[in-house]
Amino acid sequence: MIQIPRLYFLYKKSGDVENFEQMLDNIFLPLFEVTKDPSSNPALHVFLHAVIGFDCVDDESKTEPIRAERSQSLPNPSEWTDENNPPYDYWTYYLYANIASLNAFRRAKGLSTFSFRPHCGEAGDPDHLAAAFLCANGINHGITLRKTVSLQYLYYLTQIGIAMSPLSNNKLFLDFQRNPFPTYFARGLNVSLSTDDPLMLHYTKDPLLEEYSVAAQVWKLSNTDICEIARNSVLQSGFEHPFKQHFLGKHYFLPGSSGNDIRMTNVPDIRLDFRHETLSNEFNQLHEYK
Repeated sequence: MIQIPRLYFLYKKSGDVENFEQMLDNIFLPLFEVTKDPSSNPALHVFLHAVIGFDCVDDESKTEPIRAERSQSLPNPSEWTDENNPPYDYWTYYLYANIASLNAFRRAKGLSTFSFRPHCGEAGDPDHLAAAFLCANGINHGITLRKTVSLQYLYYLTQIGIAMSPLSNNKLFLDFQRNPFPTYFARGLNVSLSTDDPLMLHYTKDPLLEEYSVAAQVWKLSNTDICEIARNSVLQSGFEHPFKQHFLGKHYFLPGSSGNDIRMTNVPDIRLDFRHETLSNEFNQLHEYK
């Protein structure tokens, strides 16, 4: 993953960029150029084959001095010359737009493509989660979804991946016992466990195992729960299709037990059928009342 820090305001104050468009150009122009002509930068061309996506990160709890009111529109990136940072949804949209265009270009040339999985919902305004719902392939954290039930329901219906780091949240924003992970998991949201800043926030040599072991003990997760969470993690990942087949089974992409190989996942068919049938029933009810 390539992590893009939302630090435009620092580069603007230091004089490194004149507007937000220049920052976007600094990130994406080299990627478009090497996609057009791989020989222009062979090292970057090879490197991009190992990149699976983009993250975007900063302290979401910071106030956003400039936000778009419902009756107003924000300036284009070339016109954003203010020293204040653009709001989260502005960042999200323009990163998404560039990644989507780059993916279309690379797909046409038979090259690898990228996902967009920003830090979102760790703190801050619920609008962050709305922007990510519209633009992202998945998110990291998502703990503020517990405060916005309507958005939580949309994330459930679309099964957008949510990679959560309860030990990181415990240190920075939310006590472990109050973390909504077990609630999300019980409701059927597509959640997985992940690490965040492991060199600073974890104590063992295997931080991901640390996340799993603490979660299993505190929330009394069963073996089936742990295996389902691990399966979700592989599905959310940027591993290529053959790798996912290797870890989950040949038909992993099919819904319910049709896509389950218990010899690979250790998840009983009845668990995945329950998840699939529950989600299907939700859609059926929505169609009845539309």
